[in-house]
Amino acid sequence: MRAPHLYRSLRCFCLGTFSLLHHELERGGAELPFAFEEHTSPGRPALYEHRPLVHQFVEARTERIARLRDTRTALDDLAAEPAAGIFARAHAGGAAPAAEALLDTVLVPLVTAVAEACAGFDWNDEAFDRAYLDLERSLFGSTRSYAAVAPLVGVSAGAQVDLGDGIRLRPAVSGELAAHWPEATGLLPPGFGREPERLCVLELERTMTAGAAEAPDAPGELSDAVTALRLATAGAISAGPVLFERLDWRPFGIRPLLPIAATLPQGEATRLDTVRGGVAAELRARISCSEDDPDLAEALDRWELSLFQDEPFRSEQLRESLVALLGGADGLWAAAVRAAVMLGETPQDRGDLLARLRALTSGEEVEPAAADILRRALGHVLGSGDRTELIGALDASILGLGPRPVPFKGARALAG
Repeated sequence: MRAPHLYRSLRCFCLGTFSLLHHELERGGAELPFAFEEHTSPGRPALYEHRPLVHQFVEARTERIARLRDTRTALDDLAAEPAAGIFARAHAGGAAPAAEALLDTVLVPLVTAVAEACAGFDWNDEAFDRAYLDLERSLFGSTRSYAAVAPLVGVSAGAQVDLGDGIRLRPAVSGELAAHWPEATGLLPPGFGREPERLCVLELERTMTAGAAEAPDAPGELSDAVTALRLATAGAISAGPVLFERLDWRPFGIRPLLPIAATLPQGEATRLDTVRGGVAAELRARISCSEDDPDLAEALDRWELSLFQDEPFRSEQLRESLVALLGGADGLWAAAVRAAVMLGETPQDRGDLLARLRALTSGEEVEPAAADILRRALGHVLGSGDRTELIGALDASILGLGPRPVPFKGARALAG
């Protein structure tokens, strides 16, 4: 034990909270809620679990717990520990008061862990000691293990697919979210865990140094991964609407995913194989750097917004996306020609591509085939690296002053 004073104050906090909650159950007429969970496996009968929602019961009484004298003492001792800084800044990017964040991310999970180990609110010293030592290892260890998980809709995969930088797409494990967040069932997409295209999750895992003051930007990074999957597969994919965070395997928070990633586009679900998974991984890495190129970032944003819009707004977004991607000051027609040269392997291919893009250049309603060409063009530009250099090489090729740029190695996968 590294902090005896913290042990004493947190033990008094848990004892005081147990007394309050036990009194509510015994004399206050309160009832401990339960969740009725279904666990399904292909080819096997469904199993059902009657799970007490201890966390929900405790969380609903947070305001009363916060008024306890032992709670104030525990919060003061925690606030004096520099190692608890990341927990103090856990909510709303640090906008919430430190005491409120410490209550939500340390004290409530601690008393919940003890109560779950005690199967209620009958005190057990050993249960508290185990929960406290887990907390101390998290606070004073040299590293911390961070993870964020978001349910995924619109894509299936038979095995884990590595998307790079600690992000992966994998099949969901039955009950994994409910094990840490009993209220998770009400936050999942409809049909998640039962339908073939709703059996996977996006997961981000990072090892953080003990001195790290902020958690990773999981909503932003997982949203980039969704964009990359949409580009690589042309599937109607979304994630969320929320992601679930852990720190050292303890619940850390529940945050909303960015709306553009959490909204399901129109279209068909898809299956992710290793080839397109590799393309998605490369595109995800490039998307994270796209903010350095404002025109490329705008092209991506407008293309993704078009997935959710009706005509005529959809076609207008696609036109603006193509101009931002390959046109610039040269305009829409130049962008269409460059796209055709970039994607077409033969003169015939390039002629066919340009013909399909004419709806863009003429202001007509864009056909699905032309919209898909733009998706491929975005993937190709992202995969090729320097966009300005690529445009210069395309113009030189058009004028016969140089060879056609070498295609992005994932071009064939993008074309399906």
